[in-house]
Amino acid sequence: MKMRARQDEDAVAPSVGGWRFKLGIVIFVLAFAVWLLVPLAAAAGASAASIAALSGVLFVANKILLVLVIAVVGKSGLQRLKQLVLGYVTARSDEIGPFRHRIGVVLFCLPIFSSLLQPYVDVVWPGVRPDEWWFQLLGDVILIVSFFVLGANFWGKVRALFIRTARVVDLSGTP
Repeated sequence: MKMRARQDEDAVAPSVGGWRFKLGIVIFVLAFAVWLLVPLAAAAGASAASIAALSGVLFVANKILLVLVIAVVGKSGLQRLKQLVLGYVTARSDEIGPFRHRIGVVLFCLPIFSSLLQPYVDVVWPGVRPDEWWFQLLGDVILIVSFFVLGANFWGKVRALFIRTARVVDLSGTP
């Protein structure tokens, strides 16, 4: 009986290249593309209340669309979609070399130290620090890029900071 149910399930599941999978991809992209309506509404001069209401509606619509994606593509299609989307952004688990580690540490520390020093720069050198929003955005992007440069082992090290019983184990053999 279980074998029969499995065969029926496989017959109903969408093929990865079929129309249901393609429709699921369109809905998935649409779920995130609708957020572009917020800056468009702001650029069109909509009131703050209208933009807030639009954001609330889009938040709910986004969740509904994502559930709809799961319903349309099914289990096998969702696994394939996750593989497509996350296949490009997952960090590799292999060890990184010393050069890549140094670059990653610089990329990680640079935005943190610059954000810590920003309030004091205005006191020491008034008017030197530009108040452009894209400088802060650039710092955020550099910080995020550093996570990928440092690799998957870095995530484990950061996670260990928040585990009270975590211990350091040096596998290199050097004291």
